[in-house]
Amino acid sequence: MRCWSVEPAQVRGRRAEGARLNAGEGLVTPSFPEELALLIGTLPEPIRDALAALPEGLEDLLEIVLDLGREPEARFDGREVLLSPEPVSRADIEYVTLRVGAFGGDNRAGIARTLHRISAIRNRKGEVVGLTCRVGRAVTGRVEIIRDIVVGGQSLLLLGKPGVGKTTMLREVARILADESRKRVVVVDTSNEIAGDGDIPHPGIGRARRMQVARPELQHAVMIEAVENHMPEVIVIDEIGTELEAAAARTIAERGVQLVGTAHGNTLDNLLINPTLNDLLGGIQTVTLSDEEARRRGTQKSVLERKSPPTFDALVEIVDRHRVTVHMPLADVVDDALRGRPHPAQLREMRAGQGLTTRLVEPAPFDDRGSRELFEGQMTEPRAGLRQLRVQSGRDSTAGTSVFPYGVSRVYLEQAVRELRVPVRIQHHVDDADVVLTLKNYYRRRDSPLRAAEAEGIPISILRSNTVAQVRTFLAQLYNLEPTDPTDAALAEARDGIERARQGTAVELSPQNAYIRRLQHQLVEESELVARSTGKEPRRRLRIYPSSQAS
Repeated sequence: MRCWSVEPAQVRGRRAEGARLNAGEGLVTPSFPEELALLIGTLPEPIRDALAALPEGLEDLLEIVLDLGREPEARFDGREVLLSPEPVSRADIEYVTLRVGAFGGDNRAGIARTLHRISAIRNRKGEVVGLTCRVGRAVTGRVEIIRDIVVGGQSLLLLGKPGVGKTTMLREVARILADESRKRVVVVDTSNEIAGDGDIPHPGIGRARRMQVARPELQHAVMIEAVENHMPEVIVIDEIGTELEAAAARTIAERGVQLVGTAHGNTLDNLLINPTLNDLLGGIQTVTLSDEEARRRGTQKSVLERKSPPTFDALVEIVDRHRVTVHMPLADVVDDALRGRPHPAQLREMRAGQGLTTRLVEPAPFDDRGSRELFEGQMTEPRAGLRQLRVQSGRDSTAGTSVFPYGVSRVYLEQAVRELRVPVRIQHHVDDADVVLTLKNYYRRRDSPLRAAEAEGIPISILRSNTVAQVRTFLAQLYNLEPTDPTDAALAEARDGIERARQGTAVELSPQNAYIRRLQHQLVEESELVARSTGKEPRRRLRIYPSSQAS
């Protein structure tokens, strides 16, 4: 077993050295190879030697994972490499923690004037038992695809799945606005991901100023402080995720400050159904129209409308490193979405040798009631109960079932409808629905659309989790379809759950017998994730955890 003996005096010296480095004393701006060397230098010598001996090099190194009692691991783009057959010891963990900055309330630390991030996993006693050493890179050129929006002074919200490059784009936005547009830019850096660790910001943000946040829950207060104390023309903020932060963002925008930020969610639809963050889009409320106005609009009397102007002028969905989807002007986009008439979006692509190409993404066809027609072939008759409900409400019994998803992904619903080939119309208003589809946590909150559905006698179907498999099961039951092979269906649900877990969400599957659970476990292990069985028979089921929660 490896062991590094550190005397108390040496420990004090290391801590003093770490404090000096974090203060930025005696440092010059390092190049990326030098920055990478600083990260590798915090690792125990056998791990450093193993990294140096890798024949492929370290150009695409993403992170180094050290978990107590497990082999150290280096993760690259598309592959993983074990660095030693010897498991990580407590001495290894301590060796690293003594050579990086102090861990904050979010269990993250860094290395001064670099973009590397060291995240800790702690046991119930608060002791560090795992480390994720993520390699940070200041990549340039990413903002060219939206440069016109950025330099035009419009407030911009970035969305995208984890790891797609939202923070990288924020960093370059700050640099371009500060250095090229000569604006007063303040970066609110909660986890030091945008401008690196230490008191001196990383040169990747140019001349922009950086305000650090003592604890994550104080982010909204620092946002307001930045506006009140430092007269910025631009505020850059990463990961708006709470109501207080959304309210602070609105306050900043109302004071005429350009705001560039990111939020939790992948698409515009994610924000529309997110009761915590849809205030960024102006907020959503149910409005009762007069008879005359309802006839003029050709809608029901109760409709969804925006409460106020959106906080941002444009929303950008980052598809990958070379493609984005731009929604602007955002006020018109949100209004059209609430009325069931999707607004055309710009699909922008940046390819080497081709430059920037832009094309409009045409909206899908809608019927006269503003709902998306997903299937035009032979229709399968729905259950008698829903058919009778439509007859009583005066709706066409041959038009298919109208479903209003609340908290359930429309993308998953569309996919399940296409796979099962059933006539379903996805509605944007609860009043137009034959049935409401939601999740347990939304139903327990008793949000206003669900209360309205109950008051109107509209059935509410509650899913266990937001997955394609769960939606598919709901539709199969709704239309009395022939049951599929239970093993195939369970494995398909496991594959859907694996994809969701890779995006950072724990997923609970449907109850299965021991044989099927074993097959699901094998799928999860092949995907290098972790799953555990929970519950008692006959309700025992798998729960799949993302890598960040595996311990």
